[in-house]
This record gives sequence, structure tokens and C-alpha cells, in this order.
Amino acid sequence: MKKIILVVIFSIALLSGCTKTQDYAYVHSNEKLNIITTIFPQYDFVRQIAGDNVNLHMLIPPGSESHTYDPSPGDIINISQCDVFIYAGGESDEWVREIIQTIDSDTIFISLMDIVPPLEEQHVEGMQDTYMHSHEHHEEYDEHIWTSPVNADIISSYLCDLFCELDADNSDIYAENYNNYSQQLHELDRRTQEVLDNSERNTIIFGDRFPIRYFTEQYNINYYAAFPGCAAEVEPSPKTLIFLTDKIRNENIPVVFYREFSNKKVAQILSEETGAKMLLFHSAHNITSEEFYDG
Repeated sequence: MKKIILVVIFSIALLSGCTKTQDYAYVHSNEKLNIITTIFPQYDFVRQIAGDNVNLHMLIPPGSESHTYDPSPGDIINISQCDVFIYAGGESDEWVREIIQTIDSDTIFISLMDIVPPLEEQHVEGMQDTYMHSHEHHEEYDEHIWTSPVNADIISSYLCDLFCELDADNSDIYAENYNNYSQQLHELDRRTQEVLDNSERNTIIFGDRFPIRYFTEQYNINYYAAFPGCAAEVEPSPKTLIFLTDKIRNENIPVVFYREFSNKKVAQILSEETGAKMLLFHSAHNITSEEFYDG
């Protein structure tokens, strides 16, 4: 039950905005800062800090798969005309680096990986290795930086300072909004640590891609997962399924987690084999259209 509380706390904090969701269509204005983000976490940080004082647009539509996103000519034009463009900075954002090299504009490009030091993708025991081992193999970094409330506060503080610099007339509003949001993040951090301090176990099982490494790193949680966070969707090997099944049984782990927009296939297999309950751990990487428009 305590693990369920942990998930609920985290999901509510990152998915429940205090500010209304703006219209999805991109509208450029000369009166306000024009800010474009790639995915939901950056969008949510901006709307918490800036509210209606900026024109805010999320480039990748709700419910879409960001790892395979390809910008349209219109998207590139909008990016070149906005004031600030915020992206995660991982492997799925290679197209952003290409745009930076080709467009000639005053757009400020912000990578979350330049704000918070990124962690390398980790291959824990039993995890399916989906990468080809070759001389061309290079380090992979986990892009889900926002899943730690502490990191979320660092990112929000950085963005607040930037908005205050670019739009001094509204700096008091930005500062006040950030302070309110920061207090919520600190409370989330405190409650999460309290749950873990009183938990019966310190290990979680992810029958899926693993998008919450920064969360587990922040709170010193052990984890086992089917795939790394940025792995392509592949079939798990029998070895991976056997390892995770044995781990759940041997340690009496009551829950197997899956991520948002998952086909749940691996989690279902593990649940059927062990009796463990399936639960969603929402990384807030993206949300459904319904969630987006409901705020």
C-alpha cells in the first residue's frame, strides 16, 4: 500500500497543474514571450511559473510518441520565430541539434541536460540489453531528468531566472509563482522520503522501459526492469522474463509497474506468473489529449 501511495503522490504532483492549460494551437505574439517546448514536463514547468504572461506551445501533440517525432516545415518556422525553445536533450532530440545548426535566429535553446547533469543509461542485472555492442557504440544518457522532484525544482528555478531576465516587467509574478511551486516540490520531496523511510522494502520491479532512473537515484531505490528507459520496443528474452519472475517471487514483491502509453505486455506476463498487482507509474513524459485539455 505504501508503494501505491508513493506513485499517487508523484503522479498528482506532476500531472495536476495549478494553471489552466492553454490552447494547443501555436499563436505568436509581439506582446509576450513566445515559448515552445517539445514535451509535457517542460510545458508544465513553464505554465507553473509564467501562467498567462507568456504564449506557450507544446510542439509534440498530447498522446504522441516523442522518440519518433519528426518536425514539419511549419514547426521549424515556429521554432525559429519563438523567443525560447525548451527540450530534454536526449537521443530523441537529435533533430533539435540539427535545427540549431541550420536556422539563423535569436531563439534561445534550452536543454534540460544542460541544467541538471544527466545520468548514463544503466543496465541492471536481468535487464534486456537492446543496444548493439560495436565499436560505434556510445554512451546513452537518460533524458527523463524531471522525474526527480529535486531536479524539477532546479529546472524551474533556472527557467524563472531566465524569464525574469527576458521579461523584467513581470519578474515579480514569475518569482512569486516559482516560490509557490517550489514549496509544492519540496513538500512532495519530503512526503516521498517519509513514505520510503517507513516502507517495508526498497526494491521496485518495472515490467517495461524504465523512465524513472532520476527518481530512484534521488531516493536510493533499488530497481529491476525489462528494458532501459530509451530502449526501442522489443520483445523481452526468456532470460529477462525468468529473472524478473524469480525476483518477484523470491522477494515477495507485490507490485509490478508499467509506464504510460505502454502495451503492458511484459507487466501482464509477470503479473500472471506471480500474482503481483499491475500499477501505472506515470513518468509524465507525455499525457493523453484528455489529460492535457482537462488541465
